[in-house]
Parts: sequence; C-alpha cells; structure tokens
Amino acid sequence: MRRNYLALGVAAVAVAASALVSQAAPAPAATGLHISGRDVVEANGEKFVMRGVNHPHVWYESRTGSFADIKALGANTVRVVLGTGKRWGPSDDVAQVISLCKQNKMICVLEVHDTTGYGEEQAAASLDEAADYWIGQKDVLAGQEDYVIINIGNEPIGNTNAAQWTDATANAVRKLRANGFEHLLMVDAPNWGQDWQNVMRTTAQTVWNADERRNTVFSIHMYSVYNQASSIISYFDAFETMGLPLVVGEFGWRFASGEVDHETILAETQRRGMGYLGWSWSGNTDPILDMATNFDATQLTTWGQRIFNGANGIKATSKEATIFGGTPPTTTTTTPAPEKGCTATYSVANQWPGGFQADVRVTAGGAAISGWTITWTFTGGQTVNQAWSATVTRSGADVTAVNMAYNGNLGAGASATFGFIGSWNGSNPVPAVTCTARW
Repeated sequence: MRRNYLALGVAAVAVAASALVSQAAPAPAATGLHISGRDVVEANGEKFVMRGVNHPHVWYESRTGSFADIKALGANTVRVVLGTGKRWGPSDDVAQVISLCKQNKMICVLEVHDTTGYGEEQAAASLDEAADYWIGQKDVLAGQEDYVIINIGNEPIGNTNAAQWTDATANAVRKLRANGFEHLLMVDAPNWGQDWQNVMRTTAQTVWNADERRNTVFSIHMYSVYNQASSIISYFDAFETMGLPLVVGEFGWRFASGEVDHETILAETQRRGMGYLGWSWSGNTDPILDMATNFDATQLTTWGQRIFNGANGIKATSKEATIFGGTPPTTTTTTPAPEKGCTATYSVANQWPGGFQADVRVTAGGAAISGWTITWTFTGGQTVNQAWSATVTRSGADVTAVNMAYNGNLGAGASATFGFIGSWNGSNPVPAVTCTARW
C-alpha cells in the first residue's frame, strides 16, 4: 500500500465504454484453486471466500510466529509480502512461507511488493520483472496450486500513465502461463492499487481474455478514494455486471474523517460472497494501520478488534479451506427440477457458538425462469439475522426468500446464490428447502 493517499478532491474518470468480448477457446481443465463463474473455488468445487490479512514478511522475516497468531484469530488466508531483490529482499524463503501457511491451515496469497507505483516510483520493478521472479521460484511453487495464489505484483502502476496497466498485466499473465504456471493468479489495479481512473474496471476483460486458463482474479485496494458507500458499491457492481471475479486485496479503516469506509467494504463483501484481505497485521510506518501492536496478538488495536471480532469480520465469516480438512458444508437439496422449475441447495457454510452462515444455491431447470422463491421451516429454533442477495422474511419458524431484481432471471441450468447469517441455540439441523419458479 502507499502511505501518501490520493487527495479526496481527485475526480474519478468515469469511462462508460463497453468492451467487445472476443470468442476464446475453452480453458484447460482447472488445477487446484480456480475461478468458477465469479467465484474462487477449490479443486473439489467448494467455494472459497478469502477472509484474511496482509503480513509484511519481507521486512520482518523473523516474525514467523505471526502466521499462527493470524490463524488463531480466525483467518483462512494470509497475503504475504515478498521482494524480488530490486527494492526489497530477495525473498528466497518462499518454500518456508508456503510451509508456514500450510502448517497453520491458511491459503497463501504471495505477492511481489517491488512493483508498487511503477512509472511514478523510480525504484519500482516492472510486472515483467516480477514475472521473472516467479519463474525463478517455479520449483517451489509447482504442485502447490491447492494452497497458493500468485499475486503477480503489488499496486503495479502509479498515477503516471496508468493506462499502461492493461498491456503490462496481460503480458505478465501470458508470460507465466507460457512458463507452465497453472496457479490461480491475482492482479492488482493501477493508481497505487485504487484504480481511481477506472483503468482496471474498464479493461479487465482484456486481461481476462489474455489468460488462456481463465484463472485470474482481480484485486482492488481500497483506501481514501473509497470514503463513501456509493463509490464502493459502484465498483463492486461493475465487476458483477461484467461477470468477472474481484476481491479486496487491501483496505484500511476509517480512523479519521474522510478515510476509507471500511464498514461498507465489510458488509458488501459479505453480502456478495467476495473475499477481503485487510492491511495489515503489524509493523506499519504509520502504526494507525497496525492490527496488532508490536506483532503481539494479545494487544489488538481498534482496527484489529474491528476486523477480527466485529460484525462481518473474520471470526464471524471465515471458513477454513476444505483442502486442510475443514468440514465440508452440511447440505440439503430439493428434488430435481422439472423443465420449468428450479432446485435449491441449502448449505451450512460456517458455524460457531450461537451463530452460523448458510448459503442457498438456486438452479433453474430445463427452461429459463424470471424469478424464484425459496421456502423452508427451521426445526431447531434458528433465526435469520442478516441476509444478502435475496429478500428474506420469517414468520415463526417458516422462512421465505425471494430473488433480488438482479438475480431472478436465470437461463436453463443457470444458478444464483444468496446467503444469510443466523443464530442457533442447542442445535442447527439443516432444513428441507422448496424452490418455486416464475417464468
């Protein structure tokens, strides 16, 4: 992240061009973590939603105990700062870092930080140089596709000629694929990660098409440019409309007037089933962004308490990857849909004392539908506290969920997912669900 944020008076350039999508050959079969639709999923097809934080490893290589501390607070992912040696590092301990992630049952997002602000920061490495670093680490990365996401370069373009991001990113993706990398790739936005000129937002399809494996997730970094709910929601909506995967790879919190609206980021990512990775665990030059004072997990700051223990925070919403033996969702499904009908699959995605998260996947039958209604009856005294991607109402133990305007129209065999946070006391049995379609 860049400590000198953009002035709030900078006006974002609204680019309303719609890119033509070229016909592309089918992607090769997925290996390990990969993209399905707009979701990150594991090799077994289970959706994986990143809930974690950034760890400044390259500057604090001795702080290996932080991996266990971050896991103990509930994270399922850690984004690890590495260096190529051009500015920081070189990080030659990638195998050890991956081992630490696996020991602590967290997915590793590995990122090269030297690229930060390229074009504006004279010392920065190019994305091509970052790709060369990853190629140099291929021996330790090969075979780790279930556990590792390669974030090619942190905030790879500054504010000078941000438009160069598209070709530079597409070429770096192609270079890694040409060298045999099958991993899920993550690409950061320009403008020091904040994309206030909407370059990534406008040309993401070009980068997506450059990946022969169709296995790239886009990452936006949200700081003071995103100080209002409207700017956050607008950005998320744009990627949802394009049907492209997006995560919040870094964000801070509103520690002063005009700073990032972290509450909206947390609520909207949870509502949409998107991943987030907060900045950062400890060791910042500006300690207001530290989550733990002096790397001490017993000394959580206000920011640390908020992201780990608050509403929509890590403890309440994180689910361990099934590759580590995490319990797969407990599921119930309706009977097969008729040609004009739908099915619904109810899954308990995560559970903790007194609370749980459930996801419901709705799938159209052999014909398109224009809307759906899902009903079920709780038998264990459960309640629904907060829902997203559906209007959910409750009368006693009976629950009804109706599609939103944007996810009711489903083509034959197409699916939509909604979810909710609920409470339970004593037991949390999975209810039978009924799906009724409109057409």
